[in-house]
Amino acid sequence: MNNDRARGALLGLAIGDAMGAPTEGMTLAAIRDRWGRVRGFVDPDAAGTDDTEYAVLCARGVLRAGAGLTSRDVADTWLEALRAQRSGFNRAGFSEMIAIANLHAGMEPPASGQRNAETWSDGAAMRVAPIGVFAAGDPALAARMARADAEVSHSRDGVWCAQAVAAGVAVAMVADPADGAGRVLDAMLAALPEDSWSARTARRALEIGARAATPQDAEEELFATIPLRHYMWADVAPEAVALTIGLLRATDATPAAIESGVNIGRDSDTIAAMAGAVAGALHGADAFDAAHVAQVRSVTGQCIQATAGTDLVELADALVARAADDLDTTGASA
Repeated sequence: MNNDRARGALLGLAIGDAMGAPTEGMTLAAIRDRWGRVRGFVDPDAAGTDDTEYAVLCARGVLRAGAGLTSRDVADTWLEALRAQRSGFNRAGFSEMIAIANLHAGMEPPASGQRNAETWSDGAAMRVAPIGVFAAGDPALAARMARADAEVSHSRDGVWCAQAVAAGVAVAMVADPADGAGRVLDAMLAALPEDSWSARTARRALEIGARAATPQDAEEELFATIPLRHYMWADVAPEAVALTIGLLRATDATPAAIESGVNIGRDSDTIAAMAGAVAGALHGADAFDAAHVAQVRSVTGQCIQATAGTDLVELADALVARAADDLDTTGASA
């Protein structure tokens, strides 16, 4: 397995998360009015938010259990990390907070995810890139493990969108960067039930991304077409994952997808994080600006305090090593 691509997936996620945080919840026009176009960190202290830190927890669950990951493993990983929490969960999503309350109350997965007011949020999709890294080249395994992770806090579309992101990263990890975008997007769509809300929205976004002359044209049409405007929040998984898919198509799944995700607004930190994870897995860490990598490499723990100080490069390397260990043990793909 390629360590550079593993590092790229986690660093791309963190870069997108940190770069997109200031534009989260904004409209495309409001972003343009304020900044023109965001092309880097607008905050000198930019850092990954809950997207990055829940991805760290996801990775810890994978390191704990390998290919045999269960929802119970994920729940135990969360509960162990949260014992150190001494303050509120800065910028945490509703789906995760309700799931944590359910777990503390003794509820087991999948009930902890099913009895949740936001079962369809993008809180699972934002965190599962480490699963795709571990399951490199095996989208079916990635989807199965992503389900185990996502069912702690989500059900139905929230789970399916997580499976799509994990499968896309798994394929990106081994695809030829020159022509891998199509394979990655095919894997993401294949992970979604064909007649689901998520799949219908993703196919519509893919068509928009395919016909757009430029990424900026794609952003305009995607923003006009895909968002669920009658709901008060922008953290809807079928919307965010569809926007990610459309932008990945418009940018050929290059790191430019991060910039597009940041500038499209809505749940921009999550959109840019998911796009960054896929692009990083496909092109490797060397495709990113070294200053951006340095900015996000060490996790701050602003939401999940137990993740503070995590080195994303070391974490990516640990996932690669764990996958190799599973391969040595089983004699088959991780």
